[in-house]
Amino acid sequence: MSSDERSQSTDAHGHEHHDVEGPGYPTPAAMRTESDREKTAFVMSLRVGMDVDGPDLVGVVDVDPESDTYAELIDTVEMPNKGDELHHFGWNTCSSSCHAEGLTRDHLIVPGQRSSRIHIIDASDPRNPVIETVIEPEEVFEHDLSAPHTVHCVPEGKIVISMLGNADGELPGGFLQLDQDDFSIDGHWEADLGDMEMNYDYWYQPRHGVMISSEWAAPETYYPGFDLDDVEAGKYGDSIHIWDWETKEHQQTLSFGEEGLIPLEVRMPHNPEETEGYVGAALSSNILRFWEADDGSWEWEKVIDINNREHEDWDMPVPGLVTDLLLSLDDQYLFFSNWLHGDVRMYDVSDTGNPRLVDQCWVGGNFADRQEVDDREVRGAPQMLQLSRDGRRLYWTSSLFSSWDNQFYPDIGERGSLMLKADVYPEEGRLELDEDFVVDFGDAPGGPARAHEIRWPGGDCTSDVWQ
Repeated sequence: MSSDERSQSTDAHGHEHHDVEGPGYPTPAAMRTESDREKTAFVMSLRVGMDVDGPDLVGVVDVDPESDTYAELIDTVEMPNKGDELHHFGWNTCSSSCHAEGLTRDHLIVPGQRSSRIHIIDASDPRNPVIETVIEPEEVFEHDLSAPHTVHCVPEGKIVISMLGNADGELPGGFLQLDQDDFSIDGHWEADLGDMEMNYDYWYQPRHGVMISSEWAAPETYYPGFDLDDVEAGKYGDSIHIWDWETKEHQQTLSFGEEGLIPLEVRMPHNPEETEGYVGAALSSNILRFWEADDGSWEWEKVIDINNREHEDWDMPVPGLVTDLLLSLDDQYLFFSNWLHGDVRMYDVSDTGNPRLVDQCWVGGNFADRQEVDDREVRGAPQMLQLSRDGRRLYWTSSLFSSWDNQFYPDIGERGSLMLKADVYPEEGRLELDEDFVVDFGDAPGGPARAHEIRWPGGDCTSDVWQ
């Protein structure tokens, strides 16, 4: 039995003294303090837009420092087709269902962003995951949806996936719902779209009956790559949407305008009592805070702004391009990446409306002095982030999206991307690059790959929601 399997067992036994029977942990504090250290990582790895004529894969990375294969890609699950563009993925169930008997966190839901194909992977043995079934694109298109993105398990025995386009790759998008038992498609999650057209990421707080979704663009807009003319033509998002979780109805739109162009990842506190959160606006390169006002409406403010920087190879100032963010399980620290600048930042958000920068780590990108780690050239910059459950290790990958990689960091398209790590010292508010941890997906079996989102067996701070 692997250490990750033991961690799953720990989840089950840990519930006995909390009087809960389902998967995951009864509280964020329990996940943070009672779980074992991560031993393996699942990493989305794709070959779309590369010279390699091969399918995308889910990589299994050894992150156990006591292992002989530490910081190595120890297994891969190749997709049965080419051209999927694996991007984001999630679990069949998580801590939101910790009171539901008979559920086990043992399957990964792995969508293809370009293909709209959805793969169901049995990950009950974390070091030997296998594809169990595949939902073909035609089944998705029947519901006039395409381009799956964020996967969340929800307490009602369902899985909800944000969809960025209709069957033709145009607007509007929506939300696809799967059944947790047999992974069949139920249809749309939403009862109505209201004035939402663009979609991207989402988070929900079931205790308060609210869901928040963000915007990117229509698949037909972002698939070919980034074009500033599309921004000027209003083809990229600038808003987030408030939904009633119970009725599944659209309630309110918060429009940011120039202050919030391309708002991507949404994060709400893990404390289920809270009704606020953050969204990172990629092109505007800032962090926006949103919250529920006393009258039940939602409001927003800009709390962090990243200045554009001049670069001799650019004919315009370079935005930071905030592409991912996360909150630690104790909700004390906010981490986010500036993919074009080349840094990952750590903010103390104990005072949620006044984030305080405590440290940052510069590696790769257009401005970092550090362009090599352990004699490996850093291709790209910090992008997708994942934090250890105890909040002491921050991992990241350096690829964003195939066509965007090829525009801004063409070396990724030729030689693959990297997975790196920084040690976190929360008591001191400090980050320190781990010089010995480099996973080069340029060495992946079958040829180079682009590493993207990261998940831990047993759950993590970007997949688990609490009631």
